[in-house]
Amino acid sequence: MNSYWQFLSGHRDDIHQISFSGPEKILPSVFDVSGFASEVIAIANLAAAELKAARMNSTKISSVKVDRVEACAAFRSEVLLKGQGWEIPAAWDPIAGDYMTANGWIRLHTNYSYHLQAVLKVLQVSANREEVSAKVASLNSEELEKSVVEAGGCAAVLRDYQSWQTHSHGEYATQELPISLEKMSTHQKATFGAVSSSEKPLSGIRVLDLTRVIAGPECTRFLSSQGADVLRIDPPGFTEVAALLPETTVGKRCAFLDISTSDGKKVFEGLLKEAHVLVHGLRPGALDKLGFTKERLLQINSSLIIATMNAYGWHGPWKHRRGFDSLVQMSTGIAAAGAQAKNSPKPYPLPAQALDHGVGFLLAAGVCRALTELYKNRTNCFVKGSLVGAANVLLKGPGGNIHSSLPEASYFESAMIDDITYWGPVRRVRPPGEIDGEKGQWRIPAAPLGTAKAEF
Repeated sequence: MNSYWQFLSGHRDDIHQISFSGPEKILPSVFDVSGFASEVIAIANLAAAELKAARMNSTKISSVKVDRVEACAAFRSEVLLKGQGWEIPAAWDPIAGDYMTANGWIRLHTNYSYHLQAVLKVLQVSANREEVSAKVASLNSEELEKSVVEAGGCAAVLRDYQSWQTHSHGEYATQELPISLEKMSTHQKATFGAVSSSEKPLSGIRVLDLTRVIAGPECTRFLSSQGADVLRIDPPGFTEVAALLPETTVGKRCAFLDISTSDGKKVFEGLLKEAHVLVHGLRPGALDKLGFTKERLLQINSSLIIATMNAYGWHGPWKHRRGFDSLVQMSTGIAAAGAQAKNSPKPYPLPAQALDHGVGFLLAAGVCRALTELYKNRTNCFVKGSLVGAANVLLKGPGGNIHSSLPEASYFESAMIDDITYWGPVRRVRPPGEIDGEKGQWRIPAAPLGTAKAEF
């Protein structure tokens, strides 16, 4: 846990403010997923507590407590989310999943329609799982992976850790950190002020959210639970995975804005001027192509905190590759290690989208630390996270309890709360962790994309 705080340039003595309760091994895995969940959630809460102390002009950071059951529930929040009197849509597209090729396993990720179309175009089949399976079975795994990626789709071959270490990208990826904080410039003035003891750590902080799926939205969801005003921006007509929306939009307002147009760019620039934080999960170079390089963003707002994350890391030939948690598990050896430990003929993934959730909480911690640096030291920072960096933490960390059973949903009941969404009432995992005995709280119900105006 100390290493996460060190990656974020935190003072090592601050770690002593953290305490844990509950069993250490909860989620079954060959890796210590339970410990990872508890520690990154503790770091996010510690960073928020540090920010509040700074904004109160206090040298005393409040105590942080994390219940490990609650932390593990948070890592499975999208699975534990239950509609009350209504049904949450299926989480996966029918074609998405693991397939046996002529020489090994491959995972196809098709939750977005354009990724599905890329797969079907490469395979020259219809959207029928039996047809896809039959065609994939005749193909070479690495050649198929390459073809799908080149067509704009998402796929990953099952590799063990040894082969990943010597892979052309693995040589770089195995050195990636899960989170980093780069100090960029000094003599910047914070455009946010102090808070009182009764206010949340991020009260008055405006966050512009350009993230999707789980990792980025987990970050901004945590920030909103600690008082931030979060505005999520998506291009008009964008369709998010329907099962995720009731979970990932809670605490936020969601607006459509086309920043590829001149009018959209003007609105976006206005939002950037007002924002304190920009969080995005766009692939490296995507914002640049729209005219918003890091230099341009800071020209618009010199004290803007920029936080971003990607799948396969920031160096090497795959740094621009599209990726998701389940694909990174396949590439890096995580799914192979699970299969070996369970003596399974198929890939055996983690019991949660742990890379997504882990990076989400670490990115939130990075944002809070960057805000503290700006407020106290007038130093602006750039925060970066990567799913492959989180994979490295698990691969190089202590072992787990692979042979235990996954707890039933009722095991996590103490971590659940009743809530209201646009679609109807739900039972959901509450914000994990406590700061000085206080829990985070979401003030805005989850709602569809594009239901708010593009304004703070």
